[in-house]
Formats: sequence, structure tokens, C-alpha cells
Amino acid sequence: MDLTHSPELLESSDVPVLSWKQSNFWLVTLFAVVLWGVLCRMLGAEWSVNEQYSYGWFVPAFAVYLFWLRWPDRPIRESGRGYLPGTSVRILLGAGAILLLLAWVPIRLFEVANPEWRPLEWVHALLALGLSLSLLWLAGGWPWLRYFAFPVAFVLVAVPWVTPIEVPIIQGLQHAVAIINTELMNLIGIPAQLEGSVIRLRTGLVGVNEACSGVRSLQTSIMAGLLFGELNRMNWRRRVGLLGAVVALAFVANVMRGGFLVWTAATKSIEAVDHVHDAAGLAVLGIVMVGTFALANVFRDRRQGVSSTESNGTRLRCIPAVGDGSLRKILIVALCWLVAVEIGVEAWYRLHEKGLLTTAQWSAQWPEKAPGYAKVKIDEMTRSTLRYDKGGGAMWRVGQSAAPETAQPQLNMDQGWLMYFFRWEPGQSSVLRARAHRPDVCFPNTGWRQTEDRGVKYYEAAPGLKLPFRHFGFIHSQGRSVKYAHAFFCLQADKVSARENPLAANNEVAGSSLGDWNIYDRIRMVREARRDLGQQVMEIVITTDREVGGEAAEAAFARELGALVQTK
Repeated sequence: MDLTHSPELLESSDVPVLSWKQSNFWLVTLFAVVLWGVLCRMLGAEWSVNEQYSYGWFVPAFAVYLFWLRWPDRPIRESGRGYLPGTSVRILLGAGAILLLLAWVPIRLFEVANPEWRPLEWVHALLALGLSLSLLWLAGGWPWLRYFAFPVAFVLVAVPWVTPIEVPIIQGLQHAVAIINTELMNLIGIPAQLEGSVIRLRTGLVGVNEACSGVRSLQTSIMAGLLFGELNRMNWRRRVGLLGAVVALAFVANVMRGGFLVWTAATKSIEAVDHVHDAAGLAVLGIVMVGTFALANVFRDRRQGVSSTESNGTRLRCIPAVGDGSLRKILIVALCWLVAVEIGVEAWYRLHEKGLLTTAQWSAQWPEKAPGYAKVKIDEMTRSTLRYDKGGGAMWRVGQSAAPETAQPQLNMDQGWLMYFFRWEPGQSSVLRARAHRPDVCFPNTGWRQTEDRGVKYYEAAPGLKLPFRHFGFIHSQGRSVKYAHAFFCLQADKVSARENPLAANNEVAGSSLGDWNIYDRIRMVREARRDLGQQVMEIVITTDREVGGEAAEAAFARELGALVQTK
């Protein structure tokens, strides 16, 4: 950074947009590219496969633009006497920055093995934010840190919400949209009945899925509201008002979209919804963006200034925490550290992958001759979310005789079976996609309530082959009609460590990425250096019209599984 400019020159209207020396400018730029580029590369997997976060690709560019807009009016750096934090404060802040750099190691190790782990994505984003703010403090002290904090923190709007927050919001929006549209249809004379997040019409069932819940337009509106608030340099009260207004606009627009789709299904056909679904979604996004622009003009304070000035109208001054020479050395060390960590993490996984063993190869055997067999159509939205390499779904009926010595109700001829099988080849970020189609996620969205989780058990699928399935129980009530379901879910990785040799442990297929989805499984994946090397999912659901015990359902599942698995 060039400190040869006098304060008078820097205060003039001819202040150059960039006053840093080239060496400092390119070091800072390279550091930011590495720091935020690694984060964006990891988040890009979800930005690509999850439609509700597709706006994330634009957020980094917006953040750079907002930073650029603030740069000409930044507080003036100067040398001389002024406020500097005490020695103890500087030591404390310096130690904090060092800890942030050290934390980069476990974050990257865990992230490679658990790319879909949203809490970790937030830790990574906050880590990058902390390092960026530390750099701002070193270069311009507290005035720079406060002045540039918003553009740097703006990237956080593209980080996916953690599941405990996102799922209740999605399900709440789905239910709210479904309720409102059911009432609207009945008001205009179209008979409609609500079943969870599904609306039953005379022409069929219309589901209010994740995309139709409006969460995508909600998240996009939050991003747009924050963006326009910053572009107009609103005070915090106006920004909060604008944010609330655009969120309300997004909800109303999505209710209108849902009403249009339900009306299309009722007056034309269920198939007609597919032809207008995407266009309606784009229309909602257009309404939100145009409406946000209009609302920003309403909330904008035309008297609001855009420069960093004191109350007397003069530019703020700041004294950097370190000199330019020291800042340059710090940047070089930090940049080398980030690059070394990336090389070390890649080496860790590559070295361990050399000793991995391939698990038993198998696929689904579709019971095409079973009574009532029919293929299940996978809608385009599900395809675009999962992006599996091959797979499908089917339903049929299975007869089951009662065991005389068992007092529990048994499955009978009226019960239906449903099976999904999806396969992802290695290197396709399949951990994220495979877990997007799970019973405990999908069933509650269609009006089912989870009643039990019986954990993982091994079932013999073929001579010498045992597969791990997780067993869930569900119930669905609609008036006097009550249905029950038992869902069995298997997620198997293609390769396992030598310690989990698939030929050992009673021929059980070990190394299932399913586990209990807890912190211990994730630590194990890092310790054993496992990342996405290909995997597949099998989900089998048994539906009954009377309550069936978990053991009876497991016995029926074990009897049928052999006919549903084909070994290679």
C-alpha cells in the first residue's frame, strides 16, 4: 500500500480507485482468491444440485462489486500518531488470526470427506470471514474493519441453511402454501382436499414439494433485499424494513404461483402442470427481483450519503495495525500456509485410497412379474436434484401368509411395496445427492409422520452377501383412513478400508456411508480418509392398512429381499 500520498491528495476528488502498490494489491487479491475460492468450490456442489441455492453463483461477484463500490470512499490510511490498540490487544488479535489459520487444517480434512455437512460449511465460511476481517484490521485498523465488514460478510447469504433450521421452514412453508391454495380452490368452486402437503383434486393429487414451498424465492429475496439495501446505503432501520417487505412479497408471489399450478391441474390435467411449472417458478423470481427494485426505491433515503465521513463532513482517517512491509510478509506466510494445507489434505486422501478394497457389486432386480407391478415415474425436478447415473422406481403387491405362532398382525395381499434404486459413479459428489432421497426426509413432506427409527440391521440379500438397511416406521391419518409404512434404506459406498474387508465379518458389506449420520461417523470418515468414490441407494417401502409390528415387517422384508437384489 502506497503511503506516500499526503492526506490532502487522498481527500481530493482525484483519488485513484487503487492506491496500493502492485505487489501488495496482487498479494491481497491472490490471498482472497485462494481463501474464498476454496469455499465457493465446496459450496458450488450444492449450488449446482440444489435449485433453491442456485443464486449462490452470483453472490461472490456481488460481494466483490459491493467492496469495489466502497473502496473509493474508504477511511484514509496515514502514518503518525493516533489511536492504536494496546500491546495486549494486538497480541490477542494476532493469536486469534493464527488460530484461524491453524483451524484451516481440520476444516479442510473434514470438508473433503463430508462435503454435504452444512454446519461445517458455516464454520468454513465464518473462518474465511474471520481471516478476511483480520486482514482488513491489519491493513486499516478498526475503521477499515467496520467500513468493509458488510461486503465481506455478504457471501454468507449463499451458505446453505443448516438442516434443523431449513427443514422446519420448508415444511412450514409447504403446509402454509397448501392450506391457502386448498381454501382458495374451494372458494372459487373447485373441490380440493388437503392431505399433508398434498392437495387432492378431482383430476388427481398435486404435491407442494420443496420447490413449490417458496423457499427458493424466500432465500433469493433475502439476498436481493440485502443487496439493494447496501447499494442504496440505507441505515439499518430501512434495511430491516426492506428485508421484511421483500420476504412478504416472495411469500405472496409464491402463493399465487401455487394457486395457478393447482388451478391448472384442476381445470386441465395433472400432466399439464409439468408444462407450466418451470415458467411459473421463473415468473415468481422475476416478480421478486422487480418488486425488490421498486421497494428499494420506496425505502431509499435520498438524503443518505455514500462516503465514510465524520459528522463534520471530513473523511475518516485510520492508522493501520502494521506497516506495509510487515503486512506483505504476513500475506506471503498466510498464502503459503493455505496452499500447503490444500496440498497436504489431497495427499492425505490419495495415500489412504491406495489401500481401499472394493465392496461386493450388486444392483436392483425389478420384480416385473409381481402382481400389480408398475414403474414409478421420477419427475424432472427429482432427477435434477439427485442427478443419479442410473436408477428408477417401481411398485407392486406381495402376498404374505401369517405365522401361526406369532400374535402380531401379519402383512396380507392388500399391502403395497415400493422400491427406489439410484446409482452414482465415483467423483460425482454423490454423498450429497444420495442423502437427498431418504425416508425420514421425503415421507414427512407428503403427510406421513415418523413413529420409529429401528436403526441399522444386516439382511442376507444373496448367498455370501449381507446388506445394511436402516428401518423407519411411519403413519398417515386422513379422517377415518389410517395407513402405516415401514421403510428400509441402504446407502453403500463402493470402497472400504482394509480394516473393513467386505469378505470378513460374516460376509457383511461394511463401509456403509449410512451409519447413524452422527459426528462419530463423520470423524471415522476423516480418520480413514474416505471421500466420494461412488455409491448407491436402495429404498424399499411396505405400506399397510393396519398396524404391523416392526419385527413382522422386518421378517417380511428379509423374505423378499433376495428376489430384489441382483449380484454382479
